[in-house]
Amino acid sequence: MKSDVLVVGAGPAGLATAIAAATKGLHVTVADARRPPINKPCGEGLLPEAVEALRGIGIELNSSLGCLLEGFRFSDGLHSASAPMARGRAFGLRRTVLHELLVGRAVEAGVNLRWGARVSDFASSGARIDGEYFRFDWLVGADGLNSSVRRWAKIGRLRTRRNRFGFRRHFAIAPWSRLVEVYWGERAQLVVTPTGAGEVCVSFFSSDANLRIKDGLAEFPEVARLLKGAEPTTVEQGTIVGLASARRVTAGRVALVGDASCSVDGIAGHGLSLGFQEALELGEALARQDLSYYESARRRIASLPLWMTRLLLLMGASGWIRRRTLRLFESQPDLFATIISIHTSKPQGYAFDAKEMIDLSWRLLWA
Repeated sequence: MKSDVLVVGAGPAGLATAIAAATKGLHVTVADARRPPINKPCGEGLLPEAVEALRGIGIELNSSLGCLLEGFRFSDGLHSASAPMARGRAFGLRRTVLHELLVGRAVEAGVNLRWGARVSDFASSGARIDGEYFRFDWLVGADGLNSSVRRWAKIGRLRTRRNRFGFRRHFAIAPWSRLVEVYWGERAQLVVTPTGAGEVCVSFFSSDANLRIKDGLAEFPEVARLLKGAEPTTVEQGTIVGLASARRVTAGRVALVGDASCSVDGIAGHGLSLGFQEALELGEALARQDLSYYESARRRIASLPLWMTRLLLLMGASGWIRRRTLRLFESQPDLFATIISIHTSKPQGYAFDAKEMIDLSWRLLWA
């Protein structure tokens, strides 16, 4: 058997890449040892750039699928700042719903989906899928942080910063706002994302592998009060989160996408947005038969999410920086609105260069 492209990993980034390549006329096969729906714990917020990227592969989101989000709120219990989404639309959407949408669109696009299939014995022009030899022209690793494709292709290890732990649970309660609310504590951060008319998703991040949402809520009395009496609708799920990126993401006819190429800590909410934007550019590169196009585009796409994630992790790690930054946001709402605008959806053609990042960082930390 043969395909133009073999994608290893059928998470959101892998499926989006397959769809993007298939709509360019390539024959694509996706193989994953898991079966749908794949439900990785995440904050379930889709930023405007993610929504726009999904539209680019033929998936249109609306309020019947999730919850339209209006902006962000940061709070540490003493200081609070809110800002709207300046451009585009954002959604809170169950990960399982998103995966079902991607699978359905992949089927429509003619992608060959191999569920419960293990890929092994990689070679330059083929691999074995459940023991059967399968030939390809291009290989895409969408198989996560511990990518077997990356190891085989010797593309190099991810440069990893300190890992943390993230936990997620849903609660049956009408959202009290249409904002993504980020609460900052001394030991952890908590994010509340509306995902439907009668449900919110609570995500919890800390460096303590033994700390769970129930106990961690003691550090966030405002959220504990709002959730009082609300019944959980899902079991608590956890995963390792962190900031990691590969120096390069291609080698020969092999490319990495999604967490295999770059992972951003869940506190930033950029993971799906980054993965979907990468997928669009990789689909274009595969159609052009030029992975250097993807290498260049991926550096451009990843620069801002990596910078924003470093800033937010710095706020989480240092009480002094966090308090100073939140006081600044509260006293200068226009500045916070600018940060959120950059964070969620850059203006078309906007170039956020290194000098601007440094200037804005100093302003946040020393103003």
